[in-house]
Amino acid sequence: MDITLIVVLVIALALFFDFTNGFHDTANAMATPIATGAMKPKVAVTVAALLNLVGAFLSTEVAQTISGGIIKEGEDGVLITPELIFAGLIGAIVWNMFTWLLGLPSSSSHALFGGLIGAALVGFGTGAIDFAVVTSKVILPALLAPLTAGLIAYLATKIAYAVTRRYDGKPDGRDGFRYAQIFSSSLVALAHGTNDAQKTMGVITLTLVAAGTQPAGSEVQWWVIVTCAIAIALGTYMGGWRIIKTLGTGLTEVKPAQGFAAETATAATILASSHVGFALSTTQVASGSVIGSGLGRRGSTVRWGTAGRIGVGWLLTLPAAGAVGAIAAFVALIGPIGIIIDTVVGVAVILAIFLRSRRDEISHHNVVSEVADSGLAVQISTNPEPKKKVKP
Repeated sequence: MDITLIVVLVIALALFFDFTNGFHDTANAMATPIATGAMKPKVAVTVAALLNLVGAFLSTEVAQTISGGIIKEGEDGVLITPELIFAGLIGAIVWNMFTWLLGLPSSSSHALFGGLIGAALVGFGTGAIDFAVVTSKVILPALLAPLTAGLIAYLATKIAYAVTRRYDGKPDGRDGFRYAQIFSSSLVALAHGTNDAQKTMGVITLTLVAAGTQPAGSEVQWWVIVTCAIAIALGTYMGGWRIIKTLGTGLTEVKPAQGFAAETATAATILASSHVGFALSTTQVASGSVIGSGLGRRGSTVRWGTAGRIGVGWLLTLPAAGAVGAIAAFVALIGPIGIIIDTVVGVAVILAIFLRSRRDEISHHNVVSEVADSGLAVQISTNPEPKKKVKP
């Protein structure tokens, strides 16, 4: 099969993955402001899409981590083929769509990493993977980022409630946080663009390097940045409606002060990680922030069963997507017929999943978004009575 045709197929598949990434992660930024009434659904999705678009232009550190870090490229590394990158993307997209159908919380980012690593292992063995980079810029952030975001959100919630402490006969003033959420949720959407859009840029750049049209270690080309920014923005806008509809019961108990704290913690963590090139999961960060903000409010209890389910989803994504990517790589290495088989089977699976999702009722029972599930992990009882001020 002509190398140009394969490169075009890989780029198209990468942009589709970028679209699904935006489709899944609208909720990370806009779940809490919609739940608290800070923003109307149409406005929230539009704002998220525009800020994802802008955020994609602000940094390329994460893209360079993927294009020249996880898979060893250049003179001292392997020359991964576009066929294997194609197989890795198949693994990432299929696993992404499958977990979305089941309502299993998962990370689009880790699905991408897993698919690429699985395909590279099949093609070149363990020598193709820079495990130091995987550990320092993927595994460690996956463990530390949700905990960090959760701790920040917990402390921010405590501070917010302490500053606006309610006294007998006086309003607590916390409704003002509903307006602050417009800013904080917009910042999350901007941060999401700076991190998640970069991952697809990195994949396309890796493909161009593998095809010999771009030297290893070079900067991301401008047209790659533009197309990836548009793809994730379209996914955020077009796909956000289904996710927003499933959030109705997931975060309705989140109060404006909690939502503001969670969004601020999420944005701060993502922006800091993007600056140093950490390719973390924005879903995990948002989940940690929501749980942390819930625990920071008096009267909350944790549903550890649901929290454990979230953890299982995080742990399974990388190896499971890697397994699917590895299978697709075995088929792709057959030759041109293998690429055709991968394409046909991949499209058929994605279409079948989409059609199945259309038949089922859209509710929190069957399509649970990552952030909504995080909200369910925190059970908030009826608003506790304010402590009465003791008179001397």
